[in-house]
Amino acid sequence: MLRDKSLIPLSRQHQHALALCVRIERAMPIDDTKVGDWQAEITQQFEAEIKVHFAAEEQILFPAAGAFGELNPLVEELLADHEWLRACFAKAEARRSSQEELLVFARRLSEHVRKEERQLLERLQELMPPAELSTLGQQLDRALQNASQVCSLPNPTK
Repeated sequence: MLRDKSLIPLSRQHQHALALCVRIERAMPIDDTKVGDWQAEITQQFEAEIKVHFAAEEQILFPAAGAFGELNPLVEELLADHEWLRACFAKAEARRSSQEELLVFARRLSEHVRKEERQLLERLQELMPPAELSTLGQQLDRALQNASQVCSLPNPTK
């Protein structure tokens, strides 16, 4: 399904996260001397965009989805994903992630984004009237203003 224009800013940030995941997977196996560089990049991406993105989803998107009872189990699953992913971001920030953990992180973040795109946003577009979807999009736009508006460039040393 074509993404409704109201949700495009959210989807654009999802693309940024997926790009990071692809790059991590393609870099495998990561030389032990480069794990710290990847942890720094993951931390930078979280601070620049993902932290604000998660907050917008938790404060605006998920409550809107929760108005549709059938989406509540999915919302609960996505919230649990956020909790797990935040722990991974904190571990990367503390430079305590192993190469294997970076791969698990990338795969789980990718699955999470795809779940939001293919299940939550698709179903919201089907259930929510256009005027409400537009209002939701405006609220998300305001909430996402403090996030970086560009995809992070890879560290050239990798």
